[in-house]
Amino acid sequence: MCGFVGVYNYDGFAHSNPDLISEALRKLSLRGPDSNGTFSNDRLRLGHTRLSIIDTSTAASQPFSDPTGRFTLVFNGAIFNFRNLRAHLKQKGTTFRSESDTEVLLYWLIEKGHDGIQDLEGFFAFAFYDQQSDTLLLARDRFGEKPFYFHDHVNGLVFASELKALIELDIPKRIDMTSLSVYLHLNYIPGPWSIFENVLKLQPGHFMKVTPKGKTIEQYYRINPAGKSTSYKNDYQSASAILREKLTNAVEKRLIADVPLGTFLSGGIDSSIVTALAAKAKRGIETFSIGFKDEPMYDETRYARMVAKMYNTTHSEFMVSTNDLLDCVFNVLEYIDEPFADSSAIAVYILSRETRARVKVALSGDGADELFGGYYKHRAERFVRDSKHLSWLVKSLHPILESFPQSRNNPIQNKIRQFNRFANGMKLPAADRYWQWAGFASLSQVNDLLLEKSWHNSLKSRKAHWLKHISEPGHLGEVLQTDMELVLPYDMLVKTDMMSMSNSLEVRTPFLDHDLVNFVFDLPNHYKTDGKNGKKILRDTFRKDLPKALLQRPKKGFEVPLIKWFRNELNDHITEMLLNRDFINHQGIFEYESIKKLFNTMHSNNPGDSPSRIWGLLVLQQWWKKYFS
Repeated sequence: MCGFVGVYNYDGFAHSNPDLISEALRKLSLRGPDSNGTFSNDRLRLGHTRLSIIDTSTAASQPFSDPTGRFTLVFNGAIFNFRNLRAHLKQKGTTFRSESDTEVLLYWLIEKGHDGIQDLEGFFAFAFYDQQSDTLLLARDRFGEKPFYFHDHVNGLVFASELKALIELDIPKRIDMTSLSVYLHLNYIPGPWSIFENVLKLQPGHFMKVTPKGKTIEQYYRINPAGKSTSYKNDYQSASAILREKLTNAVEKRLIADVPLGTFLSGGIDSSIVTALAAKAKRGIETFSIGFKDEPMYDETRYARMVAKMYNTTHSEFMVSTNDLLDCVFNVLEYIDEPFADSSAIAVYILSRETRARVKVALSGDGADELFGGYYKHRAERFVRDSKHLSWLVKSLHPILESFPQSRNNPIQNKIRQFNRFANGMKLPAADRYWQWAGFASLSQVNDLLLEKSWHNSLKSRKAHWLKHISEPGHLGEVLQTDMELVLPYDMLVKTDMMSMSNSLEVRTPFLDHDLVNFVFDLPNHYKTDGKNGKKILRDTFRKDLPKALLQRPKKGFEVPLIKWFRNELNDHITEMLLNRDFINHQGIFEYESIKKLFNTMHSNNPGDSPSRIWGLLVLQQWWKKYFS
């Protein structure tokens, strides 16, 4: 796991300046604390900072060039089939000076060009340069596990693993108001757009070619059309057997490392399955869990312990209090370089920090919910589509329950909140329902917060891009495919990458093996959720591999106690950042009275989703002060 930065000049550099990217590279040091290096010629500057995982010797350091100096590569990620590719290359006469996947990737791209990306099994972002033709090939993995930002301007292209590195290269810092409006709804910013105008994210499954004449972007991978196949329609047992085989292979591939390795073990089904398969394939697996002293409703450590005991892993458990979480808030906010307000990132930060003290690589269960329909919204969507005869009951109860207090921090009030979100979504067309359930604020609420209103038309076109798979009447597979292209790469994987990389930890995700993903999307949708339980075929396939108590428990997420913090420990900070009229007026972005109204809602007995929205504003303001104040 690493980080890189680059500057490509269409007309060439007037003067050689290898230090051009040095400060930008320093901003990526946590992604790769083991070593760093640069490459420079009259067209291109490259910088790389390395977290050594496969072949930890200096022979594998980057930027990595072939002996002739014609080809150079900087690479972030891991190629799990590199040994097979290496064997193929050796048969054709290639000689190697390291044991790294980096060198294999370099020679594979020399032989295959961009067509070779299709052969890669793993997760990656890279820049591959052919000095003879002055051609730069940039690519990002299929599902967006590794980040890639770029800014295209009249003189050339700048690109990096993180936005903070681009900022050091003096890119224009003009806030994209449409992106800001989306952020205020989702609490994250989906690509290809970013918080800045003219700074984009290379989308998952895409590559870019850059020459002195300009750039072109192409898509090399698409998820198979969701739910359209009937290959396994009447053969659930065969599908289950193949699922076991493919997920087992995916886990075993991700155990390749020359450094200590473990798994995140939350106590949920996904990480428990990954742990079970890893423990069967490799002796001495270490497992890591985080528990919550003050929030027993969200604490899953006893289930994690069951799995650790079942597979005799070396288990580490980190019990944290709400004060421990609070102590990490500003560490998390300091690392964020684009507004991102998934508050569970705080827990991931602590888990990554403690895990990194013992291992350098961890496997996670990310991606399973998007693949197998594991979220509550997936069951809700199935209910809307398949249980229309019960809609009268929901419509009858909604006017009554709409007036009841709603809060995430009270179990009963949270159920009422969820019911009202569901009832409101039932009334909408499928695409609008998806958008509403994905976010925390209505269009009118976002509109009230922002002074500028010119973003409405561009928001419509962006939503059309993000929601293009969802049709009427449609099917659940379209929702899952949208999650894979929207929620997964721009929320879940961003959270994991940022929080693990801020602690110099590599995280690998077996559920995102593309062979497995293609297979799962080929399955009938009712294999995934039957409207009562999510991840049906996943549960059934691995039922005997897990403790019975774990399979019977309901799904739980983790909620940071935002409302408690806002009313107590963070109250002064909120007052300074959000309720300072002079600061808000000077900033010129928000309508002060709307922020104050939101704050008052949070303090009422019916806070609804206001804590999540205030957290989004707080993250945004902390970010704005860092880069604009």
